[in-house]
Amino acid sequence: MHKTGDVVFGGLFEVHYTSVFPVQTFTTEPQQASCKGFDTLGFRQAMSMAFAINEINNKSDLLPNVTLGYSLYDNCGALVIGFSGALSLASGREEQFMLQQNCIGSPPVLGIVGDSFSTSSIAIASVLGLYKMPIVSYFATCSCLSDRQRFPSFFRTIPSDAFQVRAMIQILKHFGWTWVGLLVSNDDYGLNVAQSFQSDLVQTGGGCLAYVEVLTWDSDPSELKRIVDVMKKSTARVVMVFAHESLLINLMEEVVRQNLTGQQWIASEAWTTATVYQTPRLMPYLSGTLGIAIRRGEIPGFREFILQMRPDQNENIYGNDMVTQFWESTFQCRFNPVDLTEAGEALCTGQEYMERMETEFLDLSNLRPEYNVYKAVYALAYALDDMLQCEPGRGPFSEHSCANLQMLEPWQLVHYLQKVSFSTPFGDQVSFDEKGDALPIYDVMNWLWLPDGRTKVQNVGEVKRSVFTGEELTIDEDKIFWNFESNKPPRSVCSDSCPPGTRMARKKGEPVCCFDCIPCSEGKISNKTDSMECTSCPEDFWSSPQRDHCVPKKTEFLSYHEPLGICLTTTSLLGTFVCTVVLAIFTYHRSTPIVRANNSELSFLLLLSLKLCFLCSLLFIGHPRLWTCQLRHAAFGISFVLSVSCILVKTMVVLAVFKASKPGGGDSLKWFGAMQQRGTVIVLTSIQAAICTAWLVSASPAPHKNTQYHNDKIVYECVVGSTVGFAVLLGYIGLLAILSFLLAFLARNLPDNFNEAKLITFSMLIFCAVWVAFVPAYVNSPGKYADAVEVFAILASSFGLLVALFGPKCFIILLRPERNTKKAIMGRGTSKS
Repeated sequence: MHKTGDVVFGGLFEVHYTSVFPVQTFTTEPQQASCKGFDTLGFRQAMSMAFAINEINNKSDLLPNVTLGYSLYDNCGALVIGFSGALSLASGREEQFMLQQNCIGSPPVLGIVGDSFSTSSIAIASVLGLYKMPIVSYFATCSCLSDRQRFPSFFRTIPSDAFQVRAMIQILKHFGWTWVGLLVSNDDYGLNVAQSFQSDLVQTGGGCLAYVEVLTWDSDPSELKRIVDVMKKSTARVVMVFAHESLLINLMEEVVRQNLTGQQWIASEAWTTATVYQTPRLMPYLSGTLGIAIRRGEIPGFREFILQMRPDQNENIYGNDMVTQFWESTFQCRFNPVDLTEAGEALCTGQEYMERMETEFLDLSNLRPEYNVYKAVYALAYALDDMLQCEPGRGPFSEHSCANLQMLEPWQLVHYLQKVSFSTPFGDQVSFDEKGDALPIYDVMNWLWLPDGRTKVQNVGEVKRSVFTGEELTIDEDKIFWNFESNKPPRSVCSDSCPPGTRMARKKGEPVCCFDCIPCSEGKISNKTDSMECTSCPEDFWSSPQRDHCVPKKTEFLSYHEPLGICLTTTSLLGTFVCTVVLAIFTYHRSTPIVRANNSELSFLLLLSLKLCFLCSLLFIGHPRLWTCQLRHAAFGISFVLSVSCILVKTMVVLAVFKASKPGGGDSLKWFGAMQQRGTVIVLTSIQAAICTAWLVSASPAPHKNTQYHNDKIVYECVVGSTVGFAVLLGYIGLLAILSFLLAFLARNLPDNFNEAKLITFSMLIFCAVWVAFVPAYVNSPGKYADAVEVFAILASSFGLLVALFGPKCFIILLRPERNTKKAIMGRGTSKS
């Protein structure tokens, strides 16, 4: 179908479904192939190009004073016929194209709209690209056509499969489908999609393919049965299909035969709006299908244009076989009486009333490929308009030249086509990127099976890419019909998502979407779903029981608020109180013989030092701080040395008195007067004070956060700083205690009714036993229990000294006052038992 004009554009359309090729005998002249199966929708696409050119010719603001023509060819659904048509469109060009020349036959063209198939477009663009013939396809989606090295003059108004794949992945992500099956046709369209899908899924982490199956063109029943078996056995509930509608029908028959239900079908743009599947037999399986479709558009005036179409219309349209065949197919009539083969067929008059025919051809509510054809024609027209408006001397070609209408070259149009930009009456922006792809946009469609048995393919969203926002998916989920009892999206995952607190561990030999969820180990967390690794908590934090967040570690020290701390504190205060009571008793009875015996001043000093021993234990309880760490051991060491020094001097005084009572021993007492006793205590205590001072200056004890005992706890403790200093401190106390014990042990049998040496011996025995047991217990006790052991040792030894030394005296003072006399103490006048 052709129309003359100053500039002619070519078009390739599938006006017939298929073609029949005669058998080549090589003995006679080859016959031309015959086209079969008139495709009314393919013819409507061809008419949309004719309408666009007619509309442009009627515009005064676009290509004024230039008349466009067209030359439309039928590819008959065959590569060889489409390729032959493209060569016919591009060939026969003279050296100069004269407007006055009356071209007969197929006029040469400046650009081509088509083809519809990717395979045909690849073949055509590969050859015509050598001559920079601009080709604008409205339906070829193969991403391979974006290769500017192979196809330098190819453009398209339909998104490439690369974007279609990304759009599909966005839909999968939106519904959380990570485990899907993929069916593709055995051609450039399907195989390139399969390759792109697998690579893009890996890059985006959008999911995994449970299986990939190729639908062959021969529709082998055994192969189709095998494919459906794979689908039934797979745990994937989502099936994506990238195939032409003619290839899919046999597969759906096998799906019905095996009653394969429970699948969520995802349709590519090639069959999303195909009505051949929307039948009562197939809809129980295909209802709820989601798919992406070519952008729907509106073409004002198109309906009136096709209603005015007649087989014998305008005289400047010739070779009008397409319209004639459409007319015969629509009205079931024949123009040539010889062709009347069936009973009931009538002759066509060409005046039949088309508007009365309720056909899909007149349903213009869903213009998709036609809208792409419309945009392709306008892209060529706007590029030509820009080229003809070039100012001489400022052109883009050699020596700033411009194109000339009488000597137009296709490669010149390619330059302007690359930069074209315009808006359609429907509001869509049309421009091409550096690869010749238009700004992509798809409608998201959903198949709805109505109660009355009708099928409605409804728009539920869109996915598009813009210069400013990038790729964007919009879906109205409330409008979607799901073919499941729950009327909700199905779950299609190989493994359920790993919740926070776990990490993903891939199953060996399986895709990355198949994994086990391993709980994070102690001290590590994951706070996101499907975490690949667990992260360690900071030093002072530990994992929660759910392993989904870090919590501050529990702190442990000997606290005043816990039962152990309360008991020790109470015991310390009790000891202090008892010391105070004993001190009060002794003060009140200070003039009695039992108090005055053996230097009462030392007794008072001993009570005061024991009181300090009880109080110093409180420094071991509570949160360790620098001053408590430094003071606790110094106070403990000095207090105990003071106590033991008093006891030692008392023992020495007992021995001196006994020695003085013997003949010739009178001089021994002068060395143990009150002054000497006080001096001895001060000197012995000063030595311990010097040890503590040297220790604090050289290696002072300090608070320390210990995480070695428990991973989930911080044990606050005081490190001694210098083990040698601590050992010297304890060793000095032990030396004095052992010395006191030995001296008291030697004086235990001295003749006296109240011999204090026995009490000192017993008290030192208790003292030494406690501190000998303390060392291994302290070394083997972790954290706060080491402090508790030390406090217990202090309290036990202090109580031992207090009770052993002052218990018997208080008993006599309070309960046996008759024995609190000098005679009773000296044992005079009283028989010994």
